Amino acid sequence: MAPLKASLLLALCLAAPLAHADIFGYVDAQGDTHFSTEKLDARYQIFLKGDGAFDAAELKPLTPQPARTALFKVLTEHPNLKKFEAVLAAAATEFKVDLALMKAMMAAESGFNPAAVSPKGAIGLMQIMPATAERYGVVGDARTTIQQKLTDPKTNIRLAARYLRELNALFPNQQALVIASYNAGEGAVQKYRNTVPPYAETRNYVQLVTQFYQFYAPPEPPLRIASDTPNGSKRVHLTIPGRSSMPAPLTSSAN
Repeated sequence: MAPLKASLLLALCLAAPLAHADIFGYVDAQGDTHFSTEKLDARYQIFLKGDGAFDAAELKPLTPQPARTALFKVLTEHPNLKKFEAVLAAAATEFKVDLALMKAMMAAESGFNPAAVSPKGAIGLMQIMPATAERYGVVGDARTTIQQKLTDPKTNIRLAARYLRELNALFPNQQALVIASYNAGEGAVQKYRNTVPPYAETRNYVQLVTQFYQFYAPPEPPLRIASDTPNGSKRVHLTIPGRSSMPAPLTSSAN
């Protein structure tokens, strides 16, 4: 499968034990959009200002102050977000999960790229592992492997919604724990007595999804966005400090 215009680059970098709950970003000369939970270099400018410091043990609601630029627009008006809106909405309704949370996770997991595959084997828009798919009855056959089936957006999104329904039942009204479980597994959250595990990747993932969530469940009407990128943003590059996976486009030889 050929890669779509949107793709996600997750780079491995060092995360501080305690970081401010801010999001940084910039649009490069090629029109690609870059986001990170850290100011990696001078090109990264503050995009969202978090409320104080981010401590996984004492996660607090964040109050975003979105910059009215293409950085905001790429998250709220990305063509693939609109393309898969109906599938997302149907899955959210069927499994009674938060549509806004699914959108935020899709942004963080794949940058809206249905062909994303991580070295660990997570596939598609919601980065579903084959083992998770098997857990919900997806099996390969002579014609189509599990990996290939997971590239189907509808299958991928529905599996994510089913998993989120289970996590919501385990951690009712505890969104941070649901998000952390999606990243690290519910066992890791339970191991740390129902708190966000002290893993760099998971802490930054919770921070990022919590911030992005507020774009899709805004307390006020959507802001008017003026495009400042002549040719439009082509790719989404998202750095989650501490994450060791780097999704790449899926090829037809995936097994």
